[in-house]
Amino acid sequence: MSKRYTVTTALPYANGPLHLGHVAGVYIPADIYVRYLRANSKDVVFIGGTDEHGVPISIKAKHEGVLPKEIVDRYHGIIKNSLKGLGISLDYFGQTSSSTHYDVATEWFQKLYNDGVFSEEVLQQYYDEENKQFLADRYITGTCPSCKDEGAYGDQCEKCGASLSPTELINPKSALSGNKPILKETKHWYLPLNNFEPWLKEWIEKKKPLLKSNVYGQVKSWLDEGLRPRAITRDLEWGVPVPVKGGEGKVLYVWFDAPIGYVSFTKQFLENDSKRNWEDYWKKDGESKLVHFLGKDNIVFHSIIFPSMLKSMGDFILPENVPANEFLNLEGDKFSTSKNWAVWLDDYLEDFPDKTDLLRYVLCSILPEQKDADFTWADFVAKNNNELVNNFANFVHRSVVLTNKYWGGVVPAQGELTDFDKEVLKELKKYPSKISDSIEKHRYKEALSYLMKLSALGNKYLTETEPWQVIKTDEERVKTILNIALQITASLGVLSSPFLPETSEKLLKMLNLESLQWTDVSIDNIDAGCKINQGVHLFSRMDEKVIDEQRAKLDKAKQEAESSNKKMEPQKEITTFDEFQKIDIRVGTIVEAEKIKKAKKLLKLKVDTGIDKRTVVSGIAQFFNPEDIIGRQVSILVNLAPRKMLGIESEGMILMAENNKGELQFVAPIEPSENGSVIA
Repeated sequence: MSKRYTVTTALPYANGPLHLGHVAGVYIPADIYVRYLRANSKDVVFIGGTDEHGVPISIKAKHEGVLPKEIVDRYHGIIKNSLKGLGISLDYFGQTSSSTHYDVATEWFQKLYNDGVFSEEVLQQYYDEENKQFLADRYITGTCPSCKDEGAYGDQCEKCGASLSPTELINPKSALSGNKPILKETKHWYLPLNNFEPWLKEWIEKKKPLLKSNVYGQVKSWLDEGLRPRAITRDLEWGVPVPVKGGEGKVLYVWFDAPIGYVSFTKQFLENDSKRNWEDYWKKDGESKLVHFLGKDNIVFHSIIFPSMLKSMGDFILPENVPANEFLNLEGDKFSTSKNWAVWLDDYLEDFPDKTDLLRYVLCSILPEQKDADFTWADFVAKNNNELVNNFANFVHRSVVLTNKYWGGVVPAQGELTDFDKEVLKELKKYPSKISDSIEKHRYKEALSYLMKLSALGNKYLTETEPWQVIKTDEERVKTILNIALQITASLGVLSSPFLPETSEKLLKMLNLESLQWTDVSIDNIDAGCKINQGVHLFSRMDEKVIDEQRAKLDKAKQEAESSNKKMEPQKEITTFDEFQKIDIRVGTIVEAEKIKKAKKLLKLKVDTGIDKRTVVSGIAQFFNPEDIIGRQVSILVNLAPRKMLGIESEGMILMAENNKGELQFVAPIEPSENGSVIA
């Protein structure tokens, strides 16, 4: 293993909280890896932070009428606190809006500019004449050329996932003014990735044995297609200013600026450390190892673009590995911020304040390591009850309780070992290396499964040896049984620490083994004669009503989002006053109402119009019961030409209003009015 480790987590945009998809893809595996390294006394810095530049943040700030800095500071705090609440043991969680980051990012651009790494290009870019501003990707919306969705952005269609350029949009419009933009000349700097292509191909092939197949496959696909220069500047106000002549009114493009944050955050973290220097973690080739944790949407940035930047800087180490994960889905559907189809981490911590290790366990057990995975509340409850309570907690509880019951909490000594005892101890001895090997290969689900197999081994041992029965006839044999059970328990206490840190701490405290280290784990973890404490419940059973409660919460949030996002119908064609004068709308009263067979949406109404009593067929059956609307005053269009519907002649139309939830409401006079009153 290396002398020191730099471990980073992908930087989420500081324009909203984290959901479980972010946590599963990045933070859980990263934290497991770091906690494992620390348990093995490795020198590691664990660096994360928020990405605080880019168009989405600028747009959110404009919508709220505040400065971008207010937005990023707010969400940085929310994200930081949520990660802390989940036990993510980051050493430093920085902001790309900090002065240190601005200085470091500026220094990088200046060096690469002076070294002649960049190319320059004058191009046509969309411009909003009303706001006097060039429009970056997310400032432009239009119709997607692939799926025809009208809400596509200038860089991507969120409905079909197609990658786009602004000029590909059909009917483009400015997200600022709503006007059609014009094309105007502007100059930008580019990182010529094509120049790095031969080196990147060679480097990736050397890395192939270490890389996950999904990472290697995506990178190779990009390289096979051929790399092109990529713009590193944008015409924006919010971001790190371009520090050269001609860069006025321009900032560093977020994808160039953000990964430099890993370096600037490390520098901030260690700036007052007299024993360690940030450069040791970024510039000591052969002594330091750099590992990036991220989701699959960031693979290219960390496996092609950022390595090219590091290479250009000359003396920086390159990533040892990029163990990217696929996506986590929720109840069979993709996580969606716009649809509010998500379990937000801060909400979870509020709803389940004492169940952080449970969430860590569930997410690790379903990590989307090679393919997309699915989080469901039914699985959440089942894993708690069947795996953590019935398996892990049950074994620990039996071992500790029986020791306190029979021997007053004093660890008994082993006597003569049976063949079964020897077999169990032989198996126990294998687990530290099994779990270590899986973690070092970034197979976290596999590592967790070994931990649970060790717990299952303990349960099997107690079940088959039956100390609660043997105590009646052979106390010496029970001493051996419980000694071995406690050796397994102690191993679980240490080996669970990367996955279940709170549980590990509780367990080791029960055994008075807080100082036990990973390298100490063996078949003799706890000495005979040592005193253990009383047992505590590590996990508790969960009522299945949680499933329905959380699903209902999801559905409600989704419906509210759909309502708020629903677009009002556009204005219809202009009509003339003379045409409008032909419309005759009267006050009427519903005197009869009944359902129509084989028609879910239709009711047959009898309406007293003051002129006559007539039949009207109305599509309101999904919103009103017939008996509830008899006697209800309504507005009715009386001079509408009759129309047959399901064999019933309808002689008018009841006026209804549809709210943003898709619900219908009667348009009617506030005060009772005489039937036949003209609505003018």
